[in-house]
Amino acid sequence: MGTTGGRRVGRPRAAQRPDSGLEPRDELLSAAAELFTTRGYAATTTRAVAERAGMRQASMYHYVSGKEELLAELLESTVTPSLAYARELLADDSVPAEDRLWELCRTDVELLCGGPHNLGALYLLPEVRAERFAGFHAVRAELKDAYRQLLAATDAGGALAKSELDLRTDLLFGLIEGVILVRRSGSERPVPVFAEATADAALRIAGA
Repeated sequence: MGTTGGRRVGRPRAAQRPDSGLEPRDELLSAAAELFTTRGYAATTTRAVAERAGMRQASMYHYVSGKEELLAELLESTVTPSLAYARELLADDSVPAEDRLWELCRTDVELLCGGPHNLGALYLLPEVRAERFAGFHAVRAELKDAYRQLLAATDAGGALAKSELDLRTDLLFGLIEGVILVRRSGSERPVPVFAEATADAALRIAGA
C-alpha cells in the first residue's frame, strides 16, 4: 500500500448498491438471482455476488456458506409458495377439483414468470442434480404429487388407471414447468394472460 498526503491507501471498498432496504442475506440472494440468470451460475464467482450486493467477499460468508447455498435457496423459492398454496387447495374440498387444479396451475405459472429474473431456468443447470440440492428436489416432488392428487380428484382423473394418471401428471407438470423455456425465449405476453392460457391448456391435458 502507498501513501497519499500522509494517509495510507488501501484496497477500495466494495461499491455500494442503492439502498434497497433488504437485509444482507436477502441482498445477496437478489444479487445471485441477477447474476446466475444473466451471466450463468458457473461463470459467477462469490466475489462477483458479494460486490453486486455491495459488500466484501469476506463479509458474504457471515450470511451464506457460498454459491451452492444461494442457488439452493433460490431454487426452493420457486417451489415453496406454490406448494403452500397447493396444500390449501387440497384441503378445500368445497370447491370442485377442476377449479382448484386450474387455480394451482395459474398461480404456479405466475410465480415462475412473474419475478424480475427467470429463476426457473436454474432448474436446467447440471449442478442441480447434485445431492446438495436434495431439499429442492424433495419440495418439487411434493408439489408434483399435489398436482397428481388434484388431478385424481377430478371426474376425468378419477376414471384413470394408475399408469395413465401418472402419465397425465407428468404431462401436466411438464407443461407448467415448460413456461421456463417460453419465458427464456423472450415471450412478451402479459404474465396473467399467459398464466390463464397455460392453466386452460393444463386442464385439457387433464381431460377436464
